[in-house]
Amino acid sequence: MSANTLEVNRTRFRFDDQDAVWLFGYGSLIFKADFPFLERRSASITGWSRRFWQGSHDHRGTLEAPGRVVTLIETPQARCQGVAYLVSPQVFEQLDFREKNGYLRFSTDMTFHDGNQTQGLVYIATPDNSAFLGPANEREIALQIATAAGPSGPNADYLLHLAESLRSLGDHDAHVFEIEIHLRQALK
Repeated sequence: MSANTLEVNRTRFRFDDQDAVWLFGYGSLIFKADFPFLERRSASITGWSRRFWQGSHDHRGTLEAPGRVVTLIETPQARCQGVAYLVSPQVFEQLDFREKNGYLRFSTDMTFHDGNQTQGLVYIATPDNSAFLGPANEREIALQIATAAGPSGPNADYLLHLAESLRSLGDHDAHVFEIEIHLRQALK
């Protein structure tokens, strides 16, 4: 699959008769909500793990030196903590552009911090997209992140903002926090 998913996402879901849709964010959507939303709530989804396995050629890296950003990998029994936003369907035009580098919209069940549940959408970069970098050990990922930068800034900023945001949500993501330790050592 091409890394550019903009056109696919525009036809992937119809929002007929919907005034608002829940969107689950697990990466930069947690700390950079540069879109209008009606409500923001702490939430989680089950069966998925957050991993720095997606390449970023358009935001946190370049074609020659891609950065690494998070995607979700199916993991039975896992729980991924994040943030849910209630948005109008018109917001997806902006979000589809932002998430165009390999991310597709999928339907997901999510659970709010208070235990209530709802259905919404989530962007996931699947392994068949051409920007997918796949697994590596946390130290290797940190070293790649330490040197990558793109139009949205240094890749290190992305990781550090994500780690800080997860802490503020009360989440302990071992993968993210181990990369953070290696990154801080690399940046010394």
